[in-house]
Amino acid sequence: MVIVDVDGVLSDASGRQHLLAGPARDWQAFFEASVHDPPVPEGIRLVERLTEGRTIVLLTARPARLAGTTLAWLDRHDVPWDLLAMRVDGDFGSSPDVKRAILDGLRGDGYEPVLAVDDDPRNLVMYRSEGVPTVYVHSGYYD
Repeated sequence: MVIVDVDGVLSDASGRQHLLAGPARDWQAFFEASVHDPPVPEGIRLVERLTEGRTIVLLTARPARLAGTTLAWLDRHDVPWDLLAMRVDGDFGSSPDVKRAILDGLRGDGYEPVLAVDDDPRNLVMYRSEGVPTVYVHSGYYD
């Protein structure tokens, strides 16, 4: 399988980054606004080429309560995927911690990652520590 992040790789979340600026981060509004994100065409094409013949697991730190809007967004923008894995509602852990736990669960289910594509350097460090090669996509959110 190939693990692919959604925000910053497939979905352009730059229009909602202001909701995380300053000391009072509005995570609920940030995630709710994801329905309006434009696609990242280059990211979608990259994923299509990197995943030929492999299972595509979209692993996002978005909360599971947004599954419906996320699935509608993926369909609307013709994004290929086989499995969508999301943060459990009420889990406020860091993105790397959330993604590591989901990765462990996927491995427990028999999936073996051959690559992870992400825009968050912290997630890339985590994947590499777990023995998963990575591709970094620069979204500009983590400068």
